[in-house]
Formats: sequence, C-alpha cells, structure tokens
Amino acid sequence: MHSQLRRRSAAVVTAVALLTGCSGTAPAGTAAQPTGTGSGTGTGTVRYAAPGSPSNAVTDPHGLLPGESDVVRMALTYDVLTLPGADGSTQPRLATAWRPDATLTKWRVTIRGDATFSDGRRVKAADALFSLRRMGKKAAENFGRMAMFDLDASEVIDDTTFELVTRKPYAEVGKALEGATFVVPEGSDDFGKPVPGSGPFRPTNKGGAQAVVYERNDDWWGPKPPARTIEVRAVPDPQARAQALLSGQVDLAGGVPVTLAKQQEGNNAVRLLRRPGATLYPLVMRMDTKPFDDLRVREAVRLALDRQQLLDTAFLGYGEIGNDLITPKDPTSPANLAQTTRDLARAKKLMADAGLADGVELTLHTTTAYPGMDSAATLISQQLAEIGMRVKVAVEPADTYFSAVYARKPFYLSYLGGIPFLDVVRVALTPDSPTNETAWQDRTWSADLDKALAEPDDAKRRGLLGELQARLRDQGGYAIWALSDRLDLAKAGLSGVPEGIGFASAFIDQVSLDG
Repeated sequence: MHSQLRRRSAAVVTAVALLTGCSGTAPAGTAAQPTGTGSGTGTGTVRYAAPGSPSNAVTDPHGLLPGESDVVRMALTYDVLTLPGADGSTQPRLATAWRPDATLTKWRVTIRGDATFSDGRRVKAADALFSLRRMGKKAAENFGRMAMFDLDASEVIDDTTFELVTRKPYAEVGKALEGATFVVPEGSDDFGKPVPGSGPFRPTNKGGAQAVVYERNDDWWGPKPPARTIEVRAVPDPQARAQALLSGQVDLAGGVPVTLAKQQEGNNAVRLLRRPGATLYPLVMRMDTKPFDDLRVREAVRLALDRQQLLDTAFLGYGEIGNDLITPKDPTSPANLAQTTRDLARAKKLMADAGLADGVELTLHTTTAYPGMDSAATLISQQLAEIGMRVKVAVEPADTYFSAVYARKPFYLSYLGGIPFLDVVRVALTPDSPTNETAWQDRTWSADLDKALAEPDDAKRRGLLGELQARLRDQGGYAIWALSDRLDLAKAGLSGVPEGIGFASAFIDQVSLDG
C-alpha cells in the first residue's frame, strides 16, 4: 500500500513502503557535479542516485516523506530509536532498551547516554519524547505512525529514560519505534533551516538543486562511516538513475528497471544488488463492491492467476511467485502454507456458484508509475478471461494514480514495498484505517489482533500474528501473485549497501568505495 509528493503517488508509496519488536523481554541494545571519488583511505565521496524528486524535497523529518531520497537524507542527519534488521527483526539504534510493565501498556525506553547533536548538546530522553509527540501531531501526514501511543500520558523519567504509554496492551513497541522516529532537539519546529541532528553525517550547503552533500560526523556514537562525504541525488526516473550509474555520474543507483538490470548481467564494471521480496503489486478487490463482495469470486480470481507467467513477464524472473500473503518477508509471516496454484476448473465452478456462470465485465486499473505494472495488468486480464471475466485494462496517469485510483476503485493494481505486517494493519486493515483499500471490516479478526498484540510471549505472539495473516490471505481482498526483487546498480568495488528492504534500505552510512 501505497501511499507508502513526489507527486501524490510517491507520497502514497513512501508512506507505506517506509512506515514502519520486542516483547516483555525486550532486547537491550547494545545532478550536481561530483565532489570527489572514493579513495583507498575511505575519505572520498560516495554518490547515490535515489528515487525521489528534487522539486518536492522536504526538510521536516516527522511529516510526509514523499521520496526515498527524503528518507535517506533524514537517516544521514538524524538518529532513529530502533531500526529493522536485514531479517526484519527490531534492532537498537538510539534506543538501547524498551521494557514493559506487566500490563504491556507502560514501557520504559532507555536511550544512549553518549549521543550528541551537531551543535554539541547531549541527546536526552526529553528530545526523544518531544520528537514522538511531534510525529503524533502530524498524524494526518505520516498516516498515524504514533496511533498506538498515548503520548500525552507518556513522560520523561530522567536524561536517558522515558515512559511510553500505549492505548491498549501492545507487545510490539520496539517495531512501532522503527517507523521514521527521527530525533530532533526538544522545541524544534522550524525546519526551513538546518536543525541539529545526532546522525552519522551532517548536511552541507554544497550540491546544488539536484543533490545534497553530507559530511561525516566524526562525533557520532556509532561505527565510523568509511566515506568522508555522501552525495544524495533525487532522481524520479528509474531509467535516468541507471544511466547516471552507467555514465559514471554516480556510484550507486537505487531502484533501476528490471530490463536494464538484465542487460548489465556480465558487466564487470557494475554490480547488480538484489533485495528479495522488496516489491509487490497486489491485485486489489474491494469487498464492498460487486462482484468482489462474494468470497467465491475473490477465490476464483486467485485460482485463475498463472503466477509464474506473471513473474516472468512483469519482473523478468527477478523474484518469486506469491502465495497471497500480504507481507511474506515479515518475521511473523506463516511458513509452510500450501502454495496457491492455478486451478481453472475450480475457479469456473466458484464463478458459477456465485451466479456468474456467464461471466462478468470489469475494469482493471493500472499505471506506468512502476515498471511492469501495466504489462502485469494486461496479462492478468488475459488469464481471467479464461474463467469468464471480461476485463478492460485502464492505464491511468502516473501522477494521479495514487489519489484517483488507490483506495477508491474496486479493482486495480496497488503497490507495496518492504512494509511490516503491523504497518499494513495500521494503514489498511482495521475498520478505521486511513486507507482501507480492500474495505476489510472483519471485527472478529481485529479483536483477535488485539489479543495477539497483548500476548507477552514472543513465540506465541508470532504464531497468532501468522494465523491472522493466513486468514486474511484466504478471506480478504488481495491477490499477491509475485514478489519482485529490489534491483540496484552499484559501481564495482562499492560495499556496505544495507541488505534490508523498506525502511532499512535507507541507512547508507556504511557505504564505501574501498571494496
């Protein structure tokens, strides 16, 4: 989903892709001209062409972060409280521990005592709680990332500790704190000029309109970044990002087209970096609209899809077939579920049982906002024709797709990139979710979700969350036909690119051209 402005469309995507665990035993933490090139001493510049638009670049870390380039810039400048690891588990960052009381409604969050802002001030718990409260006030922009917390009831305990109060028992506070919880000095509100951060780099006034250059913060508490400077360019077109890498203008290009990536196989001058399962184009069927208000029709659609053909066509095989799980790479995703396979005979019977033996006429909306979305829709329409669905494909403008189609039309291809399950829940799977695109209104499911989040035992809670995902898979309004790899191109010798998907991929402070 898909919210998560480069245009409104990018706003949707970023909010979801980068939206954002621990339990009672929470872990205690341990296009400007290039300004330089990598050197063997680690003191050069790494230049990154990131998805985003310079015309809509933002400076406020707590509201809408419309492009990946915006999130990367914030991650260089500010510390977050926790961070998703490459395996999806919650890792400490500025916060070293988060421990609940017996009710799972009051959490003591401990932050590092050795972090300082770029103006020399020590980072304190009051700064962290102020930042969370500021996020709460900007809920309309950030899709309610702090919705689970009662921030008015929360309070500072001492310089390194604050108490975070949840509105109901909530065992996944560590994961909730992954979601762009950039910490700024208490009282900061004017982001028209640089605000001191405690992150691994500091912004400079170099770079021009197309890029921002960051200098290493040698006072950062974390592992010393190998590069002296990092240049972040916001480039909205994926083809242009790739060409910037191939022409030597940048050292890393994020999110390149699959066709171009295929062409570079065997090119020793570049490396193709793959992040499995980073991107989905869910087929959305609104459950409050005919014919998708009938579970038999939704099941027939899922059974009619030739998933391997879709994977090979839309993603050129860079990925894996889907099994209708909305967040298959989440640590709580259930394993060992039987793979949904094409079964036209059963799909036709389900259509007949639903009173649609003569078929039905539908419009499937798609766009060119992301590579392969239009070709996937065309192929889906051809596959559904075999069970009597006469599907017209409407290719909508990229710049209005996520305002005019997303969460509005009854049948369309959506976008989801690297978002954890609980973030999908918050954005799209509760009765009061801000963008409930499938009109999922199962209150029993929601009640069972509350029970799962009140379970203090990690293993039991993971099992309960997995069961909820399995029920959603079988009863909900999504068909997840394939997972695409995120494809980046890097200059040969570049190392330190983060392995995680979604929000985790924005933390590039350890990149180096030293190989």
